[in-house]
Amino acid sequence: MELADVREPVAPGPGEVQVRPETVGLCGSDFHYFHGDIGGTDPSLLYPRVQGHEFSAIVEEVGDDCSPQFAAGQRVAVWPVLSCGHCYPCRIDRPNACENIRLIGIHADGALQQQLRIPAAQAFRVEIGDARLTAFVEPMSIAVRAVERGRVVSGERVLVLGAGPIGQAIAIAAIDKGAHVLLVDRVASRLARSACGADTAALDADTDLIALAREWAGGEQPEVVFEATGADEPTRLALDAVAPAGRVVIVGLSNHEMPLRIGALPFRELDLLGTSTCQASDFGAAVDLVSRCRDAVMPLLTHDFSLEEAPEAILYAIDHPDEVVKAVVHIG
Repeated sequence: MELADVREPVAPGPGEVQVRPETVGLCGSDFHYFHGDIGGTDPSLLYPRVQGHEFSAIVEEVGDDCSPQFAAGQRVAVWPVLSCGHCYPCRIDRPNACENIRLIGIHADGALQQQLRIPAAQAFRVEIGDARLTAFVEPMSIAVRAVERGRVVSGERVLVLGAGPIGQAIAIAAIDKGAHVLLVDRVASRLARSACGADTAALDADTDLIALAREWAGGEQPEVVFEATGADEPTRLALDAVAPAGRVVIVGLSNHEMPLRIGALPFRELDLLGTSTCQASDFGAAVDLVSRCRDAVMPLLTHDFSLEEAPEAILYAIDHPDEVVKAVVHIG
C-alpha cells in the first residue's frame, strides 16, 4: 500500500452523489485483500485499488434525479454492495449474494481518498454525531444479516465463536433480538472489550468448547452458533456445539479447506448456512442499531490513524490482533 495522488472524480451524474469520506474502518476482508487472499479471483481484475469499504462520509454534491433527502453537508453511512439485478440471487431478492457482485473498496475504488462519487442508493442518512460510529454501520450490517440468516429469536441461546469486530457486532445484534449470547475467543483482551451484555469465555488449548457451551446453556446446547473467525477448527467444532435441529452460520472469510463430519448434518438435522455482506434493509437496520447501541460499539474502536498513516495502519492492525479490535483511518 502506498499514498499517492489520484484524479479527482467528475461531477456526479443522475442518481449519484459526491461525498467526502471522513473515517474508514479497516477490517479482516481488507487484510485478505492486502495479502491477495481473495477467493481465486483473477488479481489483474482487482489491482491496483483504493481500499476502504466501511466508512462515514459527508455529502458534497448531489446529482440530478436523486432523492430530496440528500443535501450538501449531510453525514451518511455507505452501503458498499453493488449488484447486477439480473442473476438468480438478484431475481429472488437476495442481491447480497449476486453472482456478479461488486463492492466499493474491492471491485471499485473505495473511501481511502478525499473525494468519492457513488450511487445515491448506496448512501444512508445518519443522525450519529461520531464519524467513527458511523463507519461501524457497515460491519454492523454484516452482523444484522448474519442474525437474520440464523433466524435468531428472543429467548434462544447463541454461541459466537470469535470476538473480533464482526463477532462482537453479532453479539450486539443477537442480544437486541432478545437472545442470550456466549462470546468466546482465545484472546482475552478482545473479550474484555465486550460491553453489550454477552457472557464471555476465554479459551485455551485445553478448553472443551462443547462441554463449555452445554454447561452455559443449562445442560442443553445452544440453538444457534456463529463462526466468525475464519479458522478451520472452530468451523468443525461449531457442528458439534450446536443443538440438534440447530443452525450454524459461517460468517468468517477463509480459503481453508477442511474435512467435516458430513453425517452430523443429516443425523442431527442441522442447518449449515453461509452469509454474504448484507441487503439494503439490513444496512438500514444497522444504522438504527448503531444509533441505539453506541455504548456497546465505542469500546471496539481501539486505534486511530491519519490518511497519511494508512499504509502503516493496515500493517499494524494485521500484526497486532491481540491489541487491535477496530482500527480507523481519518481522512480529514
